[in-house]
Amino acid sequence: MPRRLAVPLAAVTGLAVLAAGAWLWFGRERPRPASFRGEPTSALYSVIDSRQADAAPLRLEEVFTSAGQTLGTLRRESAEELADCDDALWGASAAGCTQALRATYTGPSGTAGQFVIFNLPDGRAADALVDALAGDGFVRQAVPFDAAHSRAAARALGHYVTVSWAGASGPGADLVTSLIALDGLGRVVQSRVLAAT
Repeated sequence: MPRRLAVPLAAVTGLAVLAAGAWLWFGRERPRPASFRGEPTSALYSVIDSRQADAAPLRLEEVFTSAGQTLGTLRRESAEELADCDDALWGASAAGCTQALRATYTGPSGTAGQFVIFNLPDGRAADALVDALAGDGFVRQAVPFDAAHSRAAARALGHYVTVSWAGASGPGADLVTSLIALDGLGRVVQSRVLAAT
């Protein structure tokens, strides 16, 4: 009897490993959130509507501070600057983008999320990227969760675009709280506004 149980258990374990590998290889290429909200830039960010008015590049430690290691129930797993902004996207392009910084977070009960900030040439380019994210493209998923149980928000803030995306492995998770916590990382842009005034 124990031999019969060992074979199915090994098969189930093998299938789980294959499924995780398939998600990493294929599954995250084109997922979209179940709920999405996009916002254009506003007059509040007019002083940094152009990268010329805010030329210093973003630094990882400026966006993803030690204080932001934990956001509510989410804990930061990684933070990186991507070599090419389009590496963070599928089906859309970030024309004129010089930086894309991304962090991933995990939490209890299969919750997870990510935050990406794009450094674009001006507010028009930022608004165009937000429009593209609402249409045929989106950011690549960098942490596993079920996109069918996810919420995202994209904001153009002067010449920046922030994308916050929270999800879970199934229904019932409090994604609003996680999304608000991730979205709070965009406050880094307010310090750029103050520096430019």
